[in-house]
Amino acid sequence: MKRVFLIGFLLTALARGGFAHEVRPAYLELRETGPETYDVFWKVPGQGEDLRLGIYVELPTGSANVTTPRGSMANNAFTERWTAKRPGGLAGGTINIAGLTATKTDVLVRLERLDNSVQVTRLTPSAPSFVVEAAPRALEVVRTYSVLGVEHILTGIDHLLFVLALLIITGGGWKLVKTVTAFTISHSLTLTAATLGFVHVRQRPVEAVIALSIVFVAAEIVRIHRGLESITSRAPWLVAFTFGLMHGLGFAGGLSEAGLPAGHVPTALLFFSAGVEAGHFMFIGVVLAFIALVRRIRIPFPRWTELVPPYAIGSVAMFWVVQRIAVF
Repeated sequence: MKRVFLIGFLLTALARGGFAHEVRPAYLELRETGPETYDVFWKVPGQGEDLRLGIYVELPTGSANVTTPRGSMANNAFTERWTAKRPGGLAGGTINIAGLTATKTDVLVRLERLDNSVQVTRLTPSAPSFVVEAAPRALEVVRTYSVLGVEHILTGIDHLLFVLALLIITGGGWKLVKTVTAFTISHSLTLTAATLGFVHVRQRPVEAVIALSIVFVAAEIVRIHRGLESITSRAPWLVAFTFGLMHGLGFAGGLSEAGLPAGHVPTALLFFSAGVEAGHFMFIGVVLAFIALVRRIRIPFPRWTELVPPYAIGSVAMFWVVQRIAVF
């Protein structure tokens, strides 16, 4: 069964170009502070020292700035604040993000009214604008953060390679179920703790340790192939739980970059986590379906190909370790 992971791994690596992901959408928050008046907060991903992504907020026609925008660059992100006003308020008007169609970045938008009602939406390069609603839909937060969670895991090649290695180690069956469950529980714990502010850890060391966890499980696959006993072969669920704690901190970093809607943190956190898990099981389902297909076709793999997946996974992960440590 292990041999068929070679093709699966190569397809996954090609899909992402061999690089880890970085989910960093822009974030726009508009808070109504008085009749027809709004405080605006705009956060844009940085592109290196003193450089920002070239996307800009266009408020509905008739809007005017009450204060001059105040911008600053910190932690590889550009933030800007100002106050705007529009006769009759923003309801019914269209907010557009200029330049978004030329990027691969999403924009999370949160609009809070004086009555504490909230409208949350997600803009993409194919849909860079939206109409401000008079009455927000209750499922906006659920839909937006569920989709964000699914996209975060499915574009996270580092997390997926870790799951792929666990699949190879367990070989499927009940052991796989226990291992995935342990991973889910552990990363949910740290994701919640970090998002709610109970745990504070720098993101760059976390990303480096996540890469190291992939190197570890790749090396364990080789050890198991050679017939050597290890804690991973005996209790893969324990290894998944331990490293899952660090992966949860990585998920929290992606969620923090996206921004959490004040007043809707529990809902956003819950459905972001649900989206991450849905993405996990989508990936596992695709891999298992691929295994079943290859078994049916009965492709004759040479025996040496059994070691190609762990060495490929480990090599890519070791590159990430060096790359991420270098930017400390």
